[in-house]
Amino acid sequence: MRLRRAARVILVGAPGVGKGTQSERLLARFPQLSAISSGDLLRHNVKNRTPLGIKVEGTMKTGGLVSDDLILRLITNELGQRGWLSSGRPNVMTLSSSSAATPSETFDGSATAAAVQGVDAFMSSLEMNPHADAHLSTTASDDPSASFLLDGFPRTAPQAERLDDIVPINWAVSIQTPFDVIMSRIASRWVHEPSGRVYNTGFHPPRVPGRDDVTGEPLVQRSDDGEEVYKARFRKFQETSEPLLEHYARKGVLWEVSGLSSDEISPKLFREFEKQFL
Repeated sequence: MRLRRAARVILVGAPGVGKGTQSERLLARFPQLSAISSGDLLRHNVKNRTPLGIKVEGTMKTGGLVSDDLILRLITNELGQRGWLSSGRPNVMTLSSSSAATPSETFDGSATAAAVQGVDAFMSSLEMNPHADAHLSTTASDDPSASFLLDGFPRTAPQAERLDDIVPINWAVSIQTPFDVIMSRIASRWVHEPSGRVYNTGFHPPRVPGRDDVTGEPLVQRSDDGEEVYKARFRKFQETSEPLLEHYARKGVLWEVSGLSSDEISPKLFREFEKQFL
């Protein structure tokens, strides 16, 4: 199925609502889409002890949100490097960059301190000029090959407004599932950390309990999936999502979908995507 125009899509929904599952299914059904997940990239940096990962680890563990300016710049750089903008130049530091990080096996106290100082200096420069290097392009390509899906970003209306200056989103999907259903889903979620593969003992269990289907390695529960941490994350989401959704509603690109499971939501999502872009 070939797209008739570029699809520039974001998924908005509470943590655990199934954005990752819907992203995977959209990518599988519509191969012209590319994707980026801010949450996965941040966790990658925490795991690999990059300077950014060291800086944000504590914030993520307590359910807080990483600085808007930092997330906007780093994800914008990712968009430019992946070719999702019509033109642009790569920056030195990206979410997946390891060039500024000492490998985890060589980290000691002094190296960690130096890395944190480096990120502090970087963030200070952003505070003085938050828009520095952020506008990689003022024109987004409308070629179908430039289609992409942003999972988990933007999270706030100010982020969305600044993203509009770089690349206009033309379809914002609000995924809605009741809180108690999400909590039950979170309690049953297990992940294979090296790959990011996600399992759920309720509806998508691993073939061998507690083991990854591909590698056989142990599965774990994320530290940010604990009940109290999740409730904090959910409250943060509620505070920021209403103005975000209002922003896209005003632009005429908001579409809402609800359901109790990913299997209920996916067919609705596919049908509407086809109406919009095929």
